[in-house]
Amino acid sequence: MHLTTSLKAEVIEYKRPWKLATLATGITLLILGSFYFPAPDWDIPISFIMALFAYLTASWSLHVIVDRQWQLFPLMLFFTWFTVDGCYALYWYFKNPIVLDYMRDANFLASLCLYLICGLIWYFRGSIKEIVSILRTTLKKYLESYK
Repeated sequence: MHLTTSLKAEVIEYKRPWKLATLATGITLLILGSFYFPAPDWDIPISFIMALFAYLTASWSLHVIVDRQWQLFPLMLFFTWFTVDGCYALYWYFKNPIVLDYMRDANFLASLCLYLICGLIWYFRGSIKEIVSILRTTLKKYLESYK
């Protein structure tokens, strides 16, 4: 697929209302979590930073793996690392390096799990109508196979 065609397709996906709504919901939950679960490394700016990087890279990273686009694998690993750990480390290095020293290891696994969940949520390329149509068709075929 041509690069510009692929890029245009990705931009369309980033603009889908259901994906933007889930991003907004996720950011809201992260911000609320930063108040409810006071951790030294969980604040509002890092919630936005990591969520936005996840929105831009998580689904794409999962597609690289599932679609076996091995030539993009090193770039996918870099984006995954940067989203899960790199931007976090950079932010806390400048804001409070002591927090970074204490919390970086604990943050990595939690952030990686959230990254994978985001990739799964945003994996589907299509509209809500398309999701519903596919689910109806699949359910119908499934139920007909047991008649």
